Amino acid sequence: MITREQLIAAAMQARHRAHAPYSKFHVGAALATEAGTIITGCNVESASYGLTLCAERVALSKAVSEGQRPCGRIAVVADTPTPTPPCGACRQLIWELAGNVEVILANLEGQTVIFTMQELLPHAFAAEFLTMSHNPDASPGRRS
Repeated sequence: MITREQLIAAAMQARHRAHAPYSKFHVGAALATEAGTIITGCNVESASYGLTLCAERVALSKAVSEGQRPCGRIAVVADTPTPTPPCGACRQLIWELAGNVEVILANLEGQTVIFTMQELLPHAFAAEFLTMSHNPDASPGRRS
């Protein structure tokens, strides 16, 4: 099993590859896969900020494109006074592709905070909501 420390170290290394010429906000991410490998990502900025890719989404996209399934945990490292959580878009994609995994947040001073995705994204939008328009009785939380 890939340890928290291994993921944090891999995310720190990925952070060095970030392309952040505008914000100077370098972020690295690393996730564990079902195959027992580590896949990393770094943020990639664009001059038209809306096209910027977060480190977490880069790592998740690489995992999918390499035929890997994220599992267990993901680490995110940034140079901030306190560990920085994923943005809303990243939380949604982590939820959809990895489920209720452990999210390890770390900074360069060695501080870490650990959350589950359920804690970071309570009441998440999930695939089962897409089928509700076809079957209103399948509504999550609906009681008989």
